[in-house]
Amino acid sequence: MCGIIGIVCGSRGTEVFGKQLGLVIRDSLLSLEYRGYDSVGFAIVVDNGRIIVRKSKGKILDVEAKLGFIDYDGSTAIGHTRWATHGEPSDFNAHPHTDCSNTIAVVHNGIISNYSELKKKLLEKGHIFISETDSEVVPHLVEEFVRNGFTVLEAVKQLVKILKGTYALLVITSIDPHKIYFIKNVSPLVIGVGDRAIFIASDIPAFLRYTNRIIVLNDGDFGYISPTNIYIENIDRGAIDWRNRVRVIDWTPDMAMKEGYPHFMLKEIHEQPIALKNTLFSIVDEVEEVSRLLINADRVFLTGCGTSFHAALAGEYMLNILCGINTTTFISSEYIRFKKIFREGDILVAVSQSGETIDTLMAIREAKKRGARVIAISNVIDSAIPRESDIAIYTRAGPEIGVAATKTFTSQLLVFITIAVKLAKLLGSEIMSTIESIERELSELPSISRNIINIYEPRIKKFSEKLKEHGNAFYLGRGIGVPISMEGALKLKEIAYIHAEAYPAGESKHGPIALIEEGFPVFFTVLNDEYRELILGNIEEMKARKALTIGLVPKGYEEAKKRLDIVFELPRLSIYTASIVYTIPYQLIAYYTAIGKGLNPDKPRNLAKTVTVE
Repeated sequence: MCGIIGIVCGSRGTEVFGKQLGLVIRDSLLSLEYRGYDSVGFAIVVDNGRIIVRKSKGKILDVEAKLGFIDYDGSTAIGHTRWATHGEPSDFNAHPHTDCSNTIAVVHNGIISNYSELKKKLLEKGHIFISETDSEVVPHLVEEFVRNGFTVLEAVKQLVKILKGTYALLVITSIDPHKIYFIKNVSPLVIGVGDRAIFIASDIPAFLRYTNRIIVLNDGDFGYISPTNIYIENIDRGAIDWRNRVRVIDWTPDMAMKEGYPHFMLKEIHEQPIALKNTLFSIVDEVEEVSRLLINADRVFLTGCGTSFHAALAGEYMLNILCGINTTTFISSEYIRFKKIFREGDILVAVSQSGETIDTLMAIREAKKRGARVIAISNVIDSAIPRESDIAIYTRAGPEIGVAATKTFTSQLLVFITIAVKLAKLLGSEIMSTIESIERELSELPSISRNIINIYEPRIKKFSEKLKEHGNAFYLGRGIGVPISMEGALKLKEIAYIHAEAYPAGESKHGPIALIEEGFPVFFTVLNDEYRELILGNIEEMKARKALTIGLVPKGYEEAKKRLDIVFELPRLSIYTASIVYTIPYQLIAYYTAIGKGLNPDKPRNLAKTVTVE
């Protein structure tokens, strides 16, 4: 999700690197391509202190051919690859963004959640905006602070106080042309300490060819880099001696792209806290609009494929249980049977990580042909499914490179939870205390998810050594635990190549239990809901047949714990937020089982990230 690079050197790029600084920026951006992007841009301070900005929609080498990175040299520059969040991919929305007089240029990674309010105030003061982005408020805010007598550093400090959301920001100005100012909150930002240049980037690969000495910035850090100095201050802790924070890394370029993780899948599992936070901050307006559509619908259908189908199924439970809205969920590839059913007044919610899944696209076209309206949930802005839908809600999980979906799934669940909560409010729900409790849990989800990963990863790694010896497994749950179990089973199949089936736990005795023999692994998804006592009987049924019983259970649920062979205790949450938290251990179990079998989880056999054939 968005790539940032900034470089300051004492002399022109040709004197320091042997090539124009524009080309150094281009090469650094190419090293960040794996993050995914839809537009490219850079700003460079030329000899007279003037800032030149070049930016365009498209891939880096295509943009280079059009704008000519080689034509620009200087000693200070910033570059950016944009993965669209606010505003479609376009030349206008590409970064850098500038102030009214083009003397301040800014690149941004993240989402500024209070940008509407800030933009309104700036417009009232006469500032002129040319993009649809949240990021453009930043250069105008710096301009406003400087106009009111602040230094650039003081202006940057003020930004830390007023900006809400997630951000890694770089700022250059004609006022102070030999410095790059920075601010960091949640979105990553790393300084590279070179001998003849200082770098700052969203990820280490951007400058790894020039230096392996790095300083990882923390939330609340701001300051500047210059050719001869680094200044870091934290909004809570004051000035910081950066020399104590320099680390020397020994990474290959491939390792650097994975930020030290052995696989993209593991990196993306660990990125879930920030993916959830970014999504939560950014979907308020869309959720409001979608909820008002759903409340007036005659009938609601949900559809998706694979993991997205499981998210849709969980969404169905949420709309049923919390809002009392009857919905029908179907696998997109089965859309043909709905040809005579869709009609005007219906709403179809189509879920697709890539926004290009052909089966889901065909279902959309069929629904629209018969007068239904379509809501898309996707992670890729301006992809085919959102384009052909009436309204789109975008998850902000960032690019997902691992074939097995992880952070996009939990972000899809988050979208459904926020829709269900909003709908329940609009319907005048009588369970406001429950809704308020869910909203509190939502705000805590990023930190809860981080804790789950930190606490359980070592134990799951050890447990997976045992699981890898098996050829089959069952995943059983009840209620919303069924789609979560289905997702757990799918992950194990996808990347560990172990046959795994998921069932409603009450169904297992109607056939699947015939397969149980001593040591057969059976996972139970036990939630803190009205099913939790019923599922105890299902555990007993499997224990009686000497299955190996493994349970994800709410903390302190002793009746379940004493019946299970292996227990992973999880926070006692509402079933809605628990659907996200319970998913994470299942992802880690699949990942470490695959690793234990010597498999590459990033490239599972026969699977593709985006399926574009029916």
